[in-house]
Amino acid sequence: MSIPQSGGGPIESRDQLAGLLEKGCKPKDQWRIGTEHEKFGYCRDTHLPIPYEGDRSVRAVLEGLQDRYQWDPVFEGPHLIGLSKDGANISLEPGGQLELSGAPLETIHQTCDEVNSHLREVKDVADEIGVGFIGLGAAPEWTHEQMPLMPKGRYKLMDAYMDKVGTAGKVMMRRTCTVQVNLDFASEADMVKKLRVAVALQPVANALFGNSPFFEGKPNGHKSWRGWVWRHLDPARTGMVPFVFEEGFGFEAWVDYALDVPMYFVYRDGKYIDALGQSFRDFLDGKLPALPGETPTMSDWADHLTTLFPEARIKQFIEMRGADGGPWRRLCALPAFWVGLLYDQGALDAAWDVAKDWTAETREAWRVAASVDGLAAEVGGQRMLDVAREVVGIAREGLKARAMPGLGGMVADERHFLHALEDSLESGKAPADELLDRYHGDWGGDLGRIYEEYSY
Repeated sequence: MSIPQSGGGPIESRDQLAGLLEKGCKPKDQWRIGTEHEKFGYCRDTHLPIPYEGDRSVRAVLEGLQDRYQWDPVFEGPHLIGLSKDGANISLEPGGQLELSGAPLETIHQTCDEVNSHLREVKDVADEIGVGFIGLGAAPEWTHEQMPLMPKGRYKLMDAYMDKVGTAGKVMMRRTCTVQVNLDFASEADMVKKLRVAVALQPVANALFGNSPFFEGKPNGHKSWRGWVWRHLDPARTGMVPFVFEEGFGFEAWVDYALDVPMYFVYRDGKYIDALGQSFRDFLDGKLPALPGETPTMSDWADHLTTLFPEARIKQFIEMRGADGGPWRRLCALPAFWVGLLYDQGALDAAWDVAKDWTAETREAWRVAASVDGLAAEVGGQRMLDVAREVVGIAREGLKARAMPGLGGMVADERHFLHALEDSLESGKAPADELLDRYHGDWGGDLGRIYEEYSY
């Protein structure tokens, strides 16, 4: 999750709120790719999650990366809660999941090199202390009580609030992982079309990347249990944001939506002040109960935008949020999928043609079906497998048109990063299906086998 924002002066007019989003507009030659992924750490001998403190812990991994690979430390009070270097950040999710927020890079070749380097560094440090890391959409065995809560003020506040607004918020915080990609837009109109495609086709990504068929030690009946979790979290700040598809949608409409999402906190002097359930509209008027008489800064607004969790969201870029965490190939395939769809105009137009006639009800039906059935989902007589094949084909053409070479020109473009998805389309099986086959097959119901065979 996001770190506190900084550098914003006072909000003197409402126009500044949309203006912050509009500042994200960039010419095409400045578009970049930012890939983020989360992973679970566990003790290799016990398969239990690692705590924050101790010889085999989250902190030990962070300190090892800092000392060995010259990452700069990030503290909250006395607690080491992240690292930064060369435009990238390593941060902690609430349950100790380790997240790499990659630097903004020009090509998928570069972002995949970044992922490779990061996973190699993490493994070097983790192996020495008996820790492993695994990429899954949900913790396969661990209970809520076994998962530590990281020492971050934001997480303490969120944890206390989650049960008031849904049933799965604490599960999301401690026991899920994702991979996402952040992409740019040229103008408000370009943002609108890209966001509509991003929201509408998130269920396709969820089906292709579904990788959480187990929970608390047994199959859960879903290909993406993480998808189920997000559907039962907090309806005020999650979902398929249907207003995005309404005529006249733009930056101002997103501001209206964000203003109606209840607040979590205000960050002041290194501390998180409880503003749970309070209104940013009241804050603008100096009537926030948490800070009577005080009005917000642009940093407060930027912080608030990070507490919106729809399937895709805008800040000064668009975040695609619908995929489960997974194996290495999928960490490179996710940016390839979305870059192929959104960074070439012909591909963007073709992707919109796939979804433009879907109603809000159809989009929501796809969201539910993808979570439950993955690539075997069907809605209104249409098969997810057919939709996914068409969409991945469009992404392939988009990457071909980008023609971004790698390996000193030895690799013509970025299309090979889609091979993991194309293999799934050929077999009809996403990672969740493969895991279930192993569980019911050669693993003989022994879920402990997942750690040795699927860790990084």
